[in-house]
Amino acid sequence: MPAPSPVPARESAAPVPADRPADLSADVVVVGGGGGGLPTALFSRWLGNEVLLLEKAPQLGGTAAKAAFWYWVPNNEPMRAAGLVDDEQDYLRYVARLARPAGYDPSSPTFGLSEWEHAMCRAIYESASPAAELLAERGALRYRHCPDVVDYWSELPEDKAPKGRVLVPAGARESMSDGGAVGVAAMAAAAERDGVGVRTGHRVQRLVVDDGAVVGVEATTIDGRTVRVAARKAVVFASGGFTHDPDLRRNFLPPSVAGGCAAVTNEGDFLAIAGPVGAQLRNMNNAWMCPVPLERAVARDPGMIGMFSVAGDSTVFVDVRGSRVVNEKLQYNELAQTFGRYDAATGTYPYLVLVQLWDQRTQDCSASDEYGRQVVPPGADDSHVISGATLEELAAAVAARLARYAAVTGGLALSDDFLPNLRATIERFNGFAARGVDEDFHRGEKPVQLLFNGPVKDEPGRTNPTMWPIGDGPYYASLITAGTLDTKGGPRTSPDGQVLDSIGAPVPGLYGVGNCVASASAQAYWAGGATLGPIIAFAHRAATAADREPVRDPSTTPA
Repeated sequence: MPAPSPVPARESAAPVPADRPADLSADVVVVGGGGGGLPTALFSRWLGNEVLLLEKAPQLGGTAAKAAFWYWVPNNEPMRAAGLVDDEQDYLRYVARLARPAGYDPSSPTFGLSEWEHAMCRAIYESASPAAELLAERGALRYRHCPDVVDYWSELPEDKAPKGRVLVPAGARESMSDGGAVGVAAMAAAAERDGVGVRTGHRVQRLVVDDGAVVGVEATTIDGRTVRVAARKAVVFASGGFTHDPDLRRNFLPPSVAGGCAAVTNEGDFLAIAGPVGAQLRNMNNAWMCPVPLERAVARDPGMIGMFSVAGDSTVFVDVRGSRVVNEKLQYNELAQTFGRYDAATGTYPYLVLVQLWDQRTQDCSASDEYGRQVVPPGADDSHVISGATLEELAAAVAARLARYAAVTGGLALSDDFLPNLRATIERFNGFAARGVDEDFHRGEKPVQLLFNGPVKDEPGRTNPTMWPIGDGPYYASLITAGTLDTKGGPRTSPDGQVLDSIGAPVPGLYGVGNCVASASAQAYWAGGATLGPIIAFAHRAATAADREPVRDPSTTPA
């Protein structure tokens, strides 16, 4: 397993005054070189600004580099060209219905969203398509349209444009699984081509403040030097969420979250940095969620990819009692909610770890190294896989593997009746699979569940592509728990990316984009790419607003 990339240690985040010349300077300083920072730097550079991008890791890319990099763009140009209608008010009803389901009100001017959430969601609609088109026109992120990819809740009556909002980098493979590597490489090449200054191995530690305005940052390099960087117009943070800060996770996220797939540098730095200038926080208790393999989450494996897709048809998730407890083909954000259910009668989280079980047929027909699937082909890393020739052998091996992690699961162990319950569960599932109807959890009944089904063997007479009876051994299993793709809480920003203080006023010169700031999506995951599409929209808006900032005193920068 590769070791996490070396980065400078965290230091005090208290702001410092602009009391000495800077070591470096630029019009706009961008902090973070991933899916938010790269487009922000490009948009700012194309407006004529001198731009310096500071990245904590030794390389660019962040979490986006290992993502599929779908990006969700409402009312995008290919949709309009095809005559697909994506009306703004219909879009707002859809996003409001999912972001705040308990407060959704179709008769309200904001559909039950707060004024801030409503304004932020409107900004996504207004700016995602222009931003995507500009990136494509400048050769930084050419895309292909995915007209048949459905939104994650396409069956809801509020979703009047259930298909066609997803774009992917043009060079991504047909399965769209490697878009992150392609997209990051394209944007990084454009940044070099167009003169964006880049410094990797620079961990931004604190703000430089002059008369209430942010005029720069101080960063620590890998070799321990402190570098002061002046920003003549603005500093834009795009440094990612707090997935890899255990204390922040413990205090803000459900106890079921064992770790996540974000870049290991995503430690919530901006929370500490923005706090002393009065930034108010929002949406701290939500995250972009997904199931993850327990072992890799606990080990903080930097290469871990979340389970976007649960592969196979002859496969089930069971709890420590051997019972099915969830529709295994739910979209990943919703599937991950299962692990955090609390049992008030026993005072435990009985589903903290679930066991994915599959048979040899699924191993032979559904193995894949894409989208974080646990059924992997020969030659791939299968350290997470548990096997047994019989169900008895598999149960014993699962129990032994689970025992290794008792210290992080509250002592969760298989029940004494796990094996007979598992046999009954398989028998019941097989009856459903033979008929093609899942009477317990309705597997395969919604379009998104087909989207994430993964490769399966074509079987004559099949009526449900997501289900097939589980056969004889050998059998395989993996321990699954909840993780994050990244978190989605942080300082509240204006629709133009301005960080807002405790009374809702912008902090002069300070902006935020992406998962380091609060998302107006609240609990929702609207569609594939509903992370990166809005991030690109806000990158464009923040770069545009930062360009309008007054040029601050150049005496703080070297000649």
